[in-house]
This record gives sequence, C-alpha cells and structure tokens, in this order.
Amino acid sequence: MNNPLLQDFNTPPFQSIKEEHYIPAIKKAIEIAKDEINSIANSTEIASFENTIVALDKNGEKLDRITSIFFNLNSAETNEEIQKIAKEISPWLSEFNNDMILNADLFKRVKAVHDQKDTLTLTPEQSMLLDKQYKDFSRNGANLDNDQKDELKKLDAELSKLSLQFGENVLADTNDFELLITNEEDLDGLPEGAKEAAKLLAQQKEKEGWLITLDYPSYIPFMTYANNRELRKKLSVAMGKKGFQDNKNNNEQNVLQIVKFRHQRALLLGYKSHAHFVLEERMAETPEKVLSFLNDLLEKAKPAAEREFTHLETYAKKLDSIDQLQKWDGAYYSEKLKKELFNLDQELLKPYFKLENVIDGVFEIANRLFDLQFEEIDNLDTYHEDVKTYSVTNSNGDFVSYFYADFHPRPGKRNGAWMTSYKSQQIINNVNDRPQVSIVCNFTKPTDTKPSLLTFNEVTTLFHEFGHALHGMLANTNYKSLSGTSVSWDFVELPSQVLENWCYEKEALELFAKHYETGETIPMEYVQKIKESAAFHEGMQTLRQLSFGLLDMSWHSGTTDITSVKDFEKEAFKNTQLYPDVAENCMSTAFSHIFQGGYSAGYYSYKWAEVLDADAFEYFKEEGIFNKEIASKFKDHVLSKGGTEKPMELYKRFRGQEPKPEALLKRAGLLN
Repeated sequence: MNNPLLQDFNTPPFQSIKEEHYIPAIKKAIEIAKDEINSIANSTEIASFENTIVALDKNGEKLDRITSIFFNLNSAETNEEIQKIAKEISPWLSEFNNDMILNADLFKRVKAVHDQKDTLTLTPEQSMLLDKQYKDFSRNGANLDNDQKDELKKLDAELSKLSLQFGENVLADTNDFELLITNEEDLDGLPEGAKEAAKLLAQQKEKEGWLITLDYPSYIPFMTYANNRELRKKLSVAMGKKGFQDNKNNNEQNVLQIVKFRHQRALLLGYKSHAHFVLEERMAETPEKVLSFLNDLLEKAKPAAEREFTHLETYAKKLDSIDQLQKWDGAYYSEKLKKELFNLDQELLKPYFKLENVIDGVFEIANRLFDLQFEEIDNLDTYHEDVKTYSVTNSNGDFVSYFYADFHPRPGKRNGAWMTSYKSQQIINNVNDRPQVSIVCNFTKPTDTKPSLLTFNEVTTLFHEFGHALHGMLANTNYKSLSGTSVSWDFVELPSQVLENWCYEKEALELFAKHYETGETIPMEYVQKIKESAAFHEGMQTLRQLSFGLLDMSWHSGTTDITSVKDFEKEAFKNTQLYPDVAENCMSTAFSHIFQGGYSAGYYSYKWAEVLDADAFEYFKEEGIFNKEIASKFKDHVLSKGGTEKPMELYKRFRGQEPKPEALLKRAGLLN
C-alpha cells in the first residue's frame, strides 16, 4: 500500500509516482474493477436503472484515474521504460474491456433494463446513458457466440499492440533525424528567434552549430523562411519518410494489419466495413453521408485551390526561376507571397504574441463569455517543471475545475497539441465532483534574450486546445461517461474550433496582443491584414484537409487486398493532388490520427466541425462577439451538456436551426 497510485488521491500525486508503481497499481485496479463488475453481474436483485446502469457508469473509477495519468505521461513525458510498460499493460486493458463487454451475465442485466426502456420514466440524459451502455455491449460483440467472442478478443489485443507500435515508430523516426548546420549562411532567411532556438538546441545536445529537428517549432520556421532550397528539401523528405524507411521503424505492415483487423472486426460485428461501424455513432451516421459531404466541399474548393496553386507556382518561377513547385517550396513561397500581398510577416506579429499575454487573453475571453476566473497556483503536483497549474472558479466564487497547461517541447513529448483530463466531472452522492483538465502544446521555449513568442498559428492552436478544455471544465452532467468531451467525434471539435474565431477579432485581440517590449497594442492595420489573409490559400488548405479525410475513408471502406501502402495512397489522393508526388514519402505510415489516435473513419470531422463552428460564430457576430446571452446559450446547450443528448438536438437548441455550410464557404472566400 506504499504505492501512491493505490492511495486515495484527488489530484495526481506526480512527484511521488515512480515507474515501478504503474504495473502493480494497474494490476490491482483491474482486480478491483473486475470485482465491481462481478458484483453487478451476479446481483440477485432484479436489474434496474440504478443497480445496473448507474453502477456500471461508476465502475472502474480507480483504474480510470491511474490509466489517465499513465497514458498522459506516455504522450507528454515518455521514456523507454514508460513505453515498455505501455506495451505490457495495453493488452491487459484490452482484455479487461473485452471481458467486461463479453460478460454474458452483465449484458443480460443491461439488456433487461434496455428491453423495458419504454416503460421507465427516464430523463433524456438517463435514456442516453442506457442506450450508450447497451450499444457498448452490442457494438462490441455481446450478441456473438463464444467462438466469435474469442476471435474478437484476439483482434482487439492485436490492434492495441499494433497502434502502440505504430506511434512508437513515428516518434523514433522523429527523434532519430537531426539536421546539424555549421555554416551560418545555410540559415539565411531564418528569423533571429528561430536561429537562437536552433543554437540552444545544439548546445543542449553538446554540438557546435545550429540544430534543426522534425519537432514542429524547429521544422515549421525552417520550411517557411530558410532560403536554402536543398536543405528545405532534405528536411521535408525526412518528415515525409517517417515510418516509410528501410529501418526497424517501418510502419507499412502495421498499416496493412491495422486496416485488415479493423475490417475483420467490423464484419464479425455485422457491419459492412469499419467506416460503417464507426459512423453509426457519429453525427454523420453513414459513410455515404461523409463522402457526399467531402466531395461536395471538394467540388466547391478545388477550382479555387487550383487557381491558388498555379498563381503560387508562377510567382515562385518568376522570383527564383525554379523549374517546378515542390512540397518543400509551398510554405516558403506562400509566406513570401502572403507578405507581398498583405505586407504581413509572421515575424512582425510574433512580438505581439508573448505566450504569457496570450494565456491572459484566453482567460479574459473565457471570463467575458462564461464568467470564469483563473488563478495560478503552486500547490498541485506536476510531472515537469514547465507545467503550470490553475484553480478555476465562477463569478460566485464556486470551484469549477483544476487546469494544467504544458506549453514547451522536450525529448519524450510527442509533437502537436492536445487536451486531456485527469478526472471527469460527475455527480456522486448529490455532490458535483468537478473535473481536472489539461492542455499540452509545443511552443518555442523562452531564450536568454527573448520570451516565448508565438506565431499567429500557434495563437490559434492555444485557443483551439483551450476550447476543448472549456468543454471539459464546464461539464455539468450526472454521469462521467457522458461528461465533457465524451461526445461523438464529429461534434467534439465544435468548442475548440469556434474559439479560434476570437483570434481574428479586433475586440478580442486588443485584450492581449501587446508588444512584449513596448506594451503597444497590436496596430489595427495588422488586425485587418490578419483578417484579410485568413482566407489566403484557403482553397489549398481545404483541399489538403479533404485529401486526409478521403484517404482515411479509403483505408476504412472495406478494401483489404492492398499490397502497397504507397500505391493505395496515391490512388486515394488522385483527385486532390496539387504537388508532384515524392517517391520516398508516404503520408499513411505517419498518419497517427487514424492509426494511433481515435480518428479512424473520423478525420472528416475536422471539416464537419468547421461547418458547425462557422455557423455558430456567425450567430455570435450577429449579436456581438461578447454577447452574454449567446455565450450562455452556448454554455448551457453545448459546453455543459457533454453527450447527454444527440448532438444535432443540442446544436439546434443553441442555434435555433441546423448548421449551414454557407457560413464556412463565405468565411473561406470560396463562395463565388
């Protein structure tokens, strides 16, 4: 019992946890959860909503807490030992979930309650919980015979191992590549801040010169500003080769196996394909509807994308006499053209986006919209000194949530940005048990001479993840499995994407966009240019997102006789391709969203949510971007409700109508 993970704790006791604590704690927590399940399944009482459905929702509390800590660290602060533990415990967790889902006595009780649903007087939330639990069983094999159940278990254990391996291979290839520059001329074009960061990185690795890596804060500035085309090519090709090299990190077989096993799993459960299985529980409902949605947007965006590409290629040829525009030229010439068209240099904007000011800004916006106050505190344990912690309260002084924020890259932290939680909100014994929410990003660290200054893209990233965090923090439901971001995948991006809109508004920018040296507010002509340039190359950006969505749908639509990952991908990209193909590159082998994360047959949801967010923000703009009444409706019908009702019903209650794609097309400048 000296294991801190097995003690009762409110916030995670990071400082007390050692790596050797995880395996015994998870083993013990699985035992406890199994005992809880057995007592529900073997109860002699007649199955009721309370003793079966509610009891099941509360099951596995300790296991959830421990695994949320572990898997968050595996993403944000991993090492070889943690990765080894992840490999060991993942099959156990799969097996535990399968044993629960395939527990015939337990399912019998859930089914008994579900069968009498029409005679019970349930609230919409209770009704949703009952449906969700019944489907958790039926969609995961509860209606299968014993042989089929065994087959399902095997498939799930394999899939769990494969997706872990996939992620580790991508991370290994990311970490294995370094571009050490010893001739300063090779850094021509690079902003001073990026040079300093590269110098610092080299020093940390005890190397002479400047170090460029595949981590985004290092990679993006180099691809955007470095004049040396050969080095841009080297970096771009390395980024595109992740998981597609002749080394131990090759992911081609992992991709083919994952796709094959997902398809077999769907067939076993009575679905036509993995996409049919996934989409049954999404707002979109069917693959046909998704493909129709993607192809409709493609038809509208493609002419604009092709015009933009031709214009960019002509510009690049005129400027530097290059023979053909390649992938490693896109960001570089786009930035130059953007600067010429809008006289807007990302480097000019960065001094106005000091990280601390942007954090204060997003907090102030949350205060004006939702009456939230954020106070930085130092009495919570963290897993790294970079992590900041806050106590969140409402205008009455009531406690709302704890909030953790981890902003800077380091070895052992995966690329990108994400929101996660250490504890979900729920009501226990009539007490509203508040959540613990975290966001993780990868923004440039402060240097000796400069604070952390964000690009405008990084500002929108912070707002995006904070939007997810608000969804978690403002949760106000009875049951943890319906709380916060526990909503269908194509609805989960609405709160995050809608919040990005405030970054483009004068009223919002004036709150936080202040020069880090002079304190001067961002000049309004910059704000105007940010707005004008927001639709710059929107056709190409839309095409890129649609290409990922269509690739995802191709992988999961039921075709499994695939021999070449690269050939299959080329075929899927056929209608969306602008740049020449790079033979040694492959997107799928590092497409972590769909082969490691939860976006399989769901990548379309980014665009789907853009339609929702554009339509929702249009409503705010009609009434005022800080309009309390609209903000309250958004909080009451979307942010606080989690997955307690069908998402379209919640959206219509907020908006008064279904979303219309016109708002997105108008914002993106794609309407003729």
